[in-house]
Amino acid sequence: MPGKFKGAAVVSTLAFRDDPAAVSVRYSVHQGNPSMLFPTVDFAVFFLVVFTGSWLLRPHKIAWRWFILAASCVFYGWWDWNYLMLLFLSIGINWFLGLAVFRALTPEGERTNASRWLVRIAVVVNLGILGYFKYFDFFISTITEKMRSIGISVDPPLLNIILPIGISFFTFQAISYVIDIGRGQWRRPLNILDFAVYLSFFAHLVAGPIVRASEFAPQLDEEPDPRYVRSGEAFMLIFRGMFKKVVISSFLATQIVDPVFANPDAFGPLAVLMAIYAYAIQIYADFSGYTDIAIGIALLLGIRFPQNFDSPYIALTLQDFWNRWHMTLSRWLRDYLYIPLGGNRGSKAMMYRNLFLVMIIGGLWHGANWTFVVWGAIHGSYLVAERIVRGKWKGHELGLPPLLVKAMQWFLVFNVVCLAWVFFRAQSIDGAFSLLGRLFASSGSTAGVSLLLLVVIVASIASQFVPPRIPQKAEVWFATWAPALQIAALAGGLVLVDALGPEGIAPFIYFQF
Repeated sequence: MPGKFKGAAVVSTLAFRDDPAAVSVRYSVHQGNPSMLFPTVDFAVFFLVVFTGSWLLRPHKIAWRWFILAASCVFYGWWDWNYLMLLFLSIGINWFLGLAVFRALTPEGERTNASRWLVRIAVVVNLGILGYFKYFDFFISTITEKMRSIGISVDPPLLNIILPIGISFFTFQAISYVIDIGRGQWRRPLNILDFAVYLSFFAHLVAGPIVRASEFAPQLDEEPDPRYVRSGEAFMLIFRGMFKKVVISSFLATQIVDPVFANPDAFGPLAVLMAIYAYAIQIYADFSGYTDIAIGIALLLGIRFPQNFDSPYIALTLQDFWNRWHMTLSRWLRDYLYIPLGGNRGSKAMMYRNLFLVMIIGGLWHGANWTFVVWGAIHGSYLVAERIVRGKWKGHELGLPPLLVKAMQWFLVFNVVCLAWVFFRAQSIDGAFSLLGRLFASSGSTAGVSLLLLVVIVASIASQFVPPRIPQKAEVWFATWAPALQIAALAGGLVLVDALGPEGIAPFIYFQF
């Protein structure tokens, strides 16, 4: 869509301020050429070519695979061709290690000492590459600050590493593939072409969903009929995702979130409170909007992705929130971290430790900043508290109307999530506390606060309480339209989105992770 990404940022906002609560280090996300973002003309042209070529070549399975791989390379290389080498390296290393792990299993698919060690090597190598690009400068700066605090003056050089876009997502997908082979879940490993298509597929490459090879690979051998492609569902997802990103997310960011978080001392309690709630909606609209578009695009190519969001802000417990928010990351952390750590097995203390540790690691996965650690700690602490309270209050009634109890539960969980988002969004821990402190200020600007803002926030939350059957019926009804009418409706909807959206829309928030 023309004009929407003039001057889009190339460098991420993950910059640390010079203060006692933050390590003074900066890393950048290489956004490259922002014109290949989903809501752009360049991507529309790219996808039209891919869509046409994909369905023409789909009967020819090998040619189709090479075509999709080439298209994915163009998509990723459009951001920065240099990082294609990193993607190819990840593909080569993990395919080779997956094959080695498979050959180390017994004929019955049972694990051996050799297979276990190879899986460990794969995990270490993948996390080592991720750690180098994402955390090297952070840890060097942390050590430097600690040494300075005890009087030892050091000034090591920082590498100022540019973070390759999507590295956290395709690294987790690669790890899951090798671990699943090590668990004996594959009768045979993927050939290198299939694995390359899986890991590089452009629709989920840079910001998920985190798709497992066992979900993706079997679809490569299917022969979908283009006459029965789920275009109605796909178009609805694409329109919904575009609306969330271009209209909702961008409006909230420019109207109040960015100004308040950039200079909280200038704003009063009302503006700060609205900014906190607005950011909760912004990040949901931004990330789930990307996911909707990605799932819709994949559907148009005959590929199904797992669901990634399920109305998370209706959750009555934090555990339920994580069953609804970034669901593919949640199940990855559960299956490849929480359960291997012991999960619910063992003592309650061990279970609480596992919960807390997983959320801390989940926070660090998002970025090299102590604010993400605090974000994870808030979620981990509340999850542990939920388990403790649930155990002590089981079988006890409060004597209050059930609806009131649910309302209280919702209010508490939603505000805990919003509190954690403050640290997620802030550039430093001190910055987060400074913003929270303004909630108790006696004066300050209310700039940005308006009836429209309130309506957008309330309507965005209320929309998640709409029963799923209603949008599902709309999708079924839309699917009965003739393809030409569906395309015309989508085109008209995108024109409306373009008209409603502001100029200079920023890249998707989760591109920086």
